[in-house]
Parts: sequence; C-alpha cells; structure tokens
Amino acid sequence: MKEYDVQKLINTPEIVDAKIKECINNKLLFKQDIDRAEIKGHLLKADHNLRFIAEVQAKDFPDWAITGCYYACYHAALALIQTKGYTSKSHLATMCILIKEFYKNELTEEDIALLSKFLDYKDILFYVEAKNKREDAAYSTKTLFDKKEVKKLRIQAVLFVNKIKNILNRGI
Repeated sequence: MKEYDVQKLINTPEIVDAKIKECINNKLLFKQDIDRAEIKGHLLKADHNLRFIAEVQAKDFPDWAITGCYYACYHAALALIQTKGYTSKSHLATMCILIKEFYKNELTEEDIALLSKFLDYKDILFYVEAKNKREDAAYSTKTLFDKKEVKKLRIQAVLFVNKIKNILNRGI
C-alpha cells in the first residue's frame, strides 16, 4: 500500500467503512466480545517477535529481521483492535480498524481525552511501511538489506509495540 492510499483511507471515512464492511462480508474481520486473554496473547507474540528480531539481526539475517519487525507490530495492532471487539485475518482490515477506531481524527471527545497522543499519521505510515518492507523481505529474491535500515526499523517496531502497550495499560 502506498502513502497515497493511506492518505485516502485516513481522509475518507466512507472508504474505510466500506472496506470494513467488505472485510466483514468476506469473513476477514469479525466482531466479537472483548477477550482479555487474546489481547495478552497478541502482546506476548509481539514481544516474542521483538526477541526474534534481535536474534536474527545479530546472526545477519536482515530479511527475517524485517519480517519480524512487521509481525511484532501486527500482533500489537491485533491486540489493540481487540479492545474494540474486533478480530482480523486481514492486514488491510486491521489497518482500517486502526484508522477508524484509533486514528486521532476519528475519535470522540471522550476518546481524545483518553488517547490524546495515540496513533498519528507517522504511526499509520510506519505500519504500512513495515508491511511493505516485510513483503519485499519475504517474497523477493533479495537477501541483502541495509543494516542501518534494519536497525532503524527494529527501533521503530519496538517504539510502536511499546506505544500500544502503554495505551492498553491505561485501561482502554
């Protein structure tokens, strides 16, 4: 997904709503009761992936480190959308719920008070960038990636996961 597509989703709630409806109809997104055990499980998986990243990065497998960065963020995002009663089997559906339910322009006044510093445009872009890099690392034949870029992506993944943990710890 390109930055233009992300901007289009962020700036057009009707498109986000249509994508969510489409994902529900296609059984890629589900409404369910909030499940605290599932939230905890996704956070544990995010932490597991962050540890994995450190291991494979140290052993010079940057493509797998990039893949791990994305999945750490993805599991943190799945934990977060579960707080609104959603379970997702789709990266696009997950992003649409993040935008709809958590992106600062979509929040109610009460939510803004609670989440005054939640997901901003950079967070959404990072999530998409991590997914794009994961696809390149997982599906291309390229095995060499810039070590500085991998290190930066790892730091961003840690920050993203920690940001979501902090939000969840505030009782959302």
